[in-house]
Amino acid sequence: MSKAAFVFVFVLFWISFSSLAQLAKVKGTLLDAQNRPLSNVNISFLGHTTQSNAKGFYAIKVPVNKKINLVFSHLSFKKSTVSLLLKNSEDYELNLVMNEHEEQMGEIIITKDKKSQIQGITTITPDVIKKTPGANAGIENVLKTLAGVNSNNELSTQYSVRGGNYDENLVYVNEIEVYRPFLIRSGQQEGLSFTNTDLVQNVNFSAGGFQAKYGDKLSSVLDITYRNPTQFAAAFEASFLGGSLAVDAVSKNKKWTAVTGVRYRNNSLLVNSQDTETNYTPSFVDVQTNVNYQASAKWQWSFLGNISQNKYDYEPLLRKTKFGTADKPMLLTVFYDGQEKDKYQTYFAALKTTFKASDRLIFKFIGSVYHTLEQEHFDILAQYRLGENDTTIGTETYDDVSYTSGIGTQLNHARNDLDALILNSEVKGFYDWAKSNLEFGVKYTRESIRDRIMEWEVVDSAGFSINPPIINFAQKDEPYTSFTGPLAPYQSVFATNFNTINRFSAFVQWNAKSNLENAQLWYTAGVRMQNWGVSGTNAPANSQTVFSPRAQLALKPNWEKEMIFRISGGYYYQPPFYRELRDASGAVQPNVKAQQSVQVVLGNEYSFQMWKRPFKLVSELYYKSLTDVNNYTIDNVRIRYAANNDAKAYAQGLDFRLNGEFVPGTESWFSFGYLKTEENSNNKGYIARPTDQRLKFGVLFQDYMPNIPSMKLYLNLVYNTGLPGGSPSYSDPYVYQNRLNDYRRVDIGFSKILIDAASTKVRKNWLGNFKELSIGLEIFNLFNNQNAITNTWVRDVYSKNEYAIPNYMTTRIFNVKLNAKL
Repeated sequence: MSKAAFVFVFVLFWISFSSLAQLAKVKGTLLDAQNRPLSNVNISFLGHTTQSNAKGFYAIKVPVNKKINLVFSHLSFKKSTVSLLLKNSEDYELNLVMNEHEEQMGEIIITKDKKSQIQGITTITPDVIKKTPGANAGIENVLKTLAGVNSNNELSTQYSVRGGNYDENLVYVNEIEVYRPFLIRSGQQEGLSFTNTDLVQNVNFSAGGFQAKYGDKLSSVLDITYRNPTQFAAAFEASFLGGSLAVDAVSKNKKWTAVTGVRYRNNSLLVNSQDTETNYTPSFVDVQTNVNYQASAKWQWSFLGNISQNKYDYEPLLRKTKFGTADKPMLLTVFYDGQEKDKYQTYFAALKTTFKASDRLIFKFIGSVYHTLEQEHFDILAQYRLGENDTTIGTETYDDVSYTSGIGTQLNHARNDLDALILNSEVKGFYDWAKSNLEFGVKYTRESIRDRIMEWEVVDSAGFSINPPIINFAQKDEPYTSFTGPLAPYQSVFATNFNTINRFSAFVQWNAKSNLENAQLWYTAGVRMQNWGVSGTNAPANSQTVFSPRAQLALKPNWEKEMIFRISGGYYYQPPFYRELRDASGAVQPNVKAQQSVQVVLGNEYSFQMWKRPFKLVSELYYKSLTDVNNYTIDNVRIRYAANNDAKAYAQGLDFRLNGEFVPGTESWFSFGYLKTEENSNNKGYIARPTDQRLKFGVLFQDYMPNIPSMKLYLNLVYNTGLPGGSPSYSDPYVYQNRLNDYRRVDIGFSKILIDAASTKVRKNWLGNFKELSIGLEIFNLFNNQNAITNTWVRDVYSKNEYAIPNYMTTRIFNVKLNAKL
């Protein structure tokens, strides 16, 4: 039996065996009147006790089919007693607010926060994010399992949503918009996402139809909140891919709190599994902190800071890629000389203060600065040999080229440098009255960009320089007739741009709740405005203004079945950022308009019980009509825009997600998405856009052994149909339409919990210093699928055919991980 088959059988056995788990458990979170987690609360019944951890979480096993009184006690709070009766294999969630003044007693009463359901927001818990295996573990790794969110690159943290590209997604941390580097062209250069998972408290995600209070992008919003700790704690993680350390600190008077994280990542384990042999010495490091100060009952201050440095030193040596068919196997062998030295340094700082003018009126003042210094320098000479692969065992040329059909040389050169400074200043307000509230805000942004692009490519085949395909030379029969015209690089871009963009934006939004007969009704209406002007190199000062009205409506009928119906949408504009202003030649086009999208999203959320456990089915139908579209091409993760607004497009689709406790005490989900997006450039007709990801299946599954509950399993599965792409960068998409192969990937993780935070066992040895301790094994790309991100095009000089050589992603990789909390 092969290794893959063995692992597959083992996984199936695990899942089948674990499904027999029969447990009765009570779990939940304990809070004080200010909704702060309560630690060290004693939970007891009939002599059995446990305590809540630093996050206020607790879990305790209870007898089934027997009424018991669960007692919650703490020195600073009144005792609470809850009577409950659980059935066999039931896993019950009980969340309590401990009262300082009066004792609580009664049967279980559980209320759910409907805010996320009403707004159509997906909420992801930090615990799920930390435990989900993936080559790029983190928030983005979990997002890629959701319907409507797509990525065919496990080395990248970037994602597309419902037909949009990587530049169309908003990301906020503590209400502050964050950015990513500009010059990244491949996933292996990225290193670390801005968001530090160790510091996260809440994660909310909207895939479309979001509210006016969020910014001016076309596709999605990722809204992240870092935690405000209540006591000292520390968390540590180490693996073959790097490590991290996070520390929670609280002052004696509880007015000062801070969470600080340090991360280091090394992608060598992943990059060395690809076809190309390399000397690869990356260094991805960042330090991030969030400091909070409660000055008084009315004033609260916070500081968010981040310093990161990504050094990418890459020296390719040899590449061997097999492709073709069983009848005609082909092999490309490439010998390299030269290296690539890239460096990305980013500095981010934000100061935020919240002033509570009254119980109904709150103001927030936010200022932030983002500075990035980026360089992309490389000189790489590639000498290739293309031919038929000898698969006959025993021959001298076995697993090598037996008949050469093409040889050549390719030289790539770049000296690209970018210095960008982005300043933000914002005022936001919140006024609450009766059953409605008003949100409003004003923001100023200044973007200063200094950019130099100098890159070219020269291609030689059989000793003859190949002319650029975009230039029409009269002579076409090389090498049989000597070329006498001018020599030109195969591809080249030379430009220097110093530009400034000033933006003024504002929003106002009204939220209200009412009743429609016996049904509950929530509605939101708002409008955004943005004015921006571009000035600088080749950009005479100009100004444009757009208005973006948006609305949401949610209805919860008074039915026996718990359902919520939603409709949302409006006008969504995306004023161009610097990269969208820069065309394929590197020149800035200051008159590029904002891309416009009219969106409608219909949603339904159905909550129900299955196997006596909670489940939820979320379905959404959406349609987007886009005008003033700025066409683009994608090469790996690099986007190049046409910067001419000469197209229109549409996106339509259907998303489903079923999540719940498929295994008692764990959260898992299965998602399915259908998407079709096409564009029409200059009225030539509709063709597929680069993000036309037709079908998507995603699974996030958690499990444990019933007899050994400390043994956990985490499964992350993604299947995407092939994207349009892999065509030569100069090709006309109306003449040449190509799709990459389907993307199939399964990552799995096994974890043994050595110390559980919910355990009451006292350890007198050195292990007693830990609140949590676990060790795990992760297998990336479990079934060793060959996924291609792009194609390399190689010319056969004799037949003048061009072969598409797939650039494969990572193979099967094993990783060991250690997690600890103090």
